[in-house]
Amino acid sequence: MVEMKVEGLTLDPLTNMPIIILKDLSGGKALPIWVGYFEANAIALEIEKINTPRPMTHDLLRNMISSLKAEVKHILVNDLKDNTFFAVISIVQNGSDMTVDSRPSDAIALALRTKAPIFVEEKVIEAAKSLDLPDPDKIQKDEKQQWKDWITKIKPQDFGKL
Repeated sequence: MVEMKVEGLTLDPLTNMPIIILKDLSGGKALPIWVGYFEANAIALEIEKINTPRPMTHDLLRNMISSLKAEVKHILVNDLKDNTFFAVISIVQNGSDMTVDSRPSDAIALALRTKAPIFVEEKVIEAAKSLDLPDPDKIQKDEKQQWKDWITKIKPQDFGKL
């Protein structure tokens, strides 16, 4: 397992889909994970420390875990199959460990909120090298600013009617 941190968010220039960029602590390895807009928004809100008037889904999960006297030990991106990443959330409660299947984006959003470490299996990093990836070191300032602008300007009605 390799410990990684969220380096940032960027947009895929071909599909315009958000990408989470994970980097190992030494900066030598990077892993891009494509996610949806809502998932990217949840991560961006936490990265930018933007408070919402009501708890978002990942805030709710953090609050429930805490209320159950449990804690997120770490998250692990543990597989890559057919261009789909898989993850688990490791939770400890009263000395008992349990893992919960998760999408990597949800696991990462929860890890950021709980200050839990993010790990990636070495085999996932190796398998991801065969994907056609943009260079994670080329995250531009204007892309970061674009995310900040999007987050600050988004309104509930932008998500459609419930």
